[in-house]
Amino acid sequence: MTIDHARSAPAPAAPRRSVELDTDEALRLLGRMSFGRIVFTRHALPTIRPVNHVLDDGDVVIRTHEGMALTARAREADDRGVVVAYEADSIDPLTHLGWSVVVTGYAHLVTDPRELARYRSLLRPWVNRAMDYAVRIRPDLVTGIRLTAADEPVGA
Repeated sequence: MTIDHARSAPAPAAPRRSVELDTDEALRLLGRMSFGRIVFTRHALPTIRPVNHVLDDGDVVIRTHEGMALTARAREADDRGVVVAYEADSIDPLTHLGWSVVVTGYAHLVTDPRELARYRSLLRPWVNRAMDYAVRIRPDLVTGIRLTAADEPVGA
């Protein structure tokens, strides 16, 4: 595999600093973003899928369909749910400045018809396919970082 240097972005001129975010700030940033990546296991291996989401009272909610492995895993899970991670970020490809948030917790299928109808109106699928299910992720762990210029004050 070769790298096409003419099309690759230049490296930033200065190093970056990684500043940890508190839970409230991480969730606030996540709520501003409409898409991310869901991480779950399939055949005992990690699987990652891009999805859109809505943040609802601190929970991450995504739409799924009958054939999606996550739908089946959530349906088969015990009362605790299925362990997942959800990641979203906004990092500028040229400056390498921005943020990244990861929510880890248990996912459950939304079964209440009123809630499901509400999520159907709030979340429009990206693909032309019936998305008849919704999955709610209740965060047990919320982590995040902000990438800043190394010379930028920490509280900026």
